[in-house]
Amino acid sequence: MSAPSDPRPGSSKTTMTTRDAEHFTTDPDGSGPPGPRGASSGRTGTGRGNVEVPALGPVGMARWAWAQLTKMNTALFLLLLLAVAAVPGSIFPQRIQDPAKVSDYITNNPVLGEWLDRLQFFDVFSSAWFSAIYLLLFVSLIGCVLPRARKHWRAWRSQPPRTPQRLQRLPEHGVLILGEDGAAPDPDGVVAEAARLLRKRGYRVAVRDTATSTPSVAAERGMWKEVGNVVFHLALLGVLISVAVGSLFGYKGQKILVGGTPQHLDRPRGRPP
Repeated sequence: MSAPSDPRPGSSKTTMTTRDAEHFTTDPDGSGPPGPRGASSGRTGTGRGNVEVPALGPVGMARWAWAQLTKMNTALFLLLLLAVAAVPGSIFPQRIQDPAKVSDYITNNPVLGEWLDRLQFFDVFSSAWFSAIYLLLFVSLIGCVLPRARKHWRAWRSQPPRTPQRLQRLPEHGVLILGEDGAAPDPDGVVAEAARLLRKRGYRVAVRDTATSTPSVAAERGMWKEVGNVVFHLALLGVLISVAVGSLFGYKGQKILVGGTPQHLDRPRGRPP
């Protein structure tokens, strides 16, 4: 602690730096010696230095889990995990494409084939673990992209923020004096010209308080960058929805055709032979 003198008589100023000051605390009953705040005195109590963190509970844990799931980092991790989980589908034969190859693989590799079949490596894209990753990614994108898109839409429709009354408090500010050597320009003309130049450079401009002695011109840009980001993630969400709808309501059929033998194929209904 230091107390520098003031050149004016009868005045003084006291300052304290946190590096030189040390905080002390005592036990609630005053029996223990003072010590630095946060130091343990070997007693269990509810003194000022002891902070108890309240339990989250089921609702708090659910909110924390939802906040972690809807983070952009979690969505990117799940997307990478989904790509890695799809690799076995291109390595091992799949029942949905060729059941005969799956039977041959299990016959030729009885031990490995049986374990791979238990782990659903021959039905990768319909397995429980692949579906779990897919659903988690779907929920994560919905909880991450939709609130972000709604927030950006509101920011797009709103006007730029008002100009602060005290610009000198901003870290980056400047002052330009017009008409110091000659006649002062018209304030309305200056505001209109500033708004025109800012719009020409791609800014969103909002002119306020034109009828007062302190008119204001606020401008901002950079909204299209976030639009591209939101559109990309919405498109990714649309791809996931399309794949899910195709898997649920689509169907595939296979038929083995042997050359040189007559084949009887079912005609589509409603068409003449």
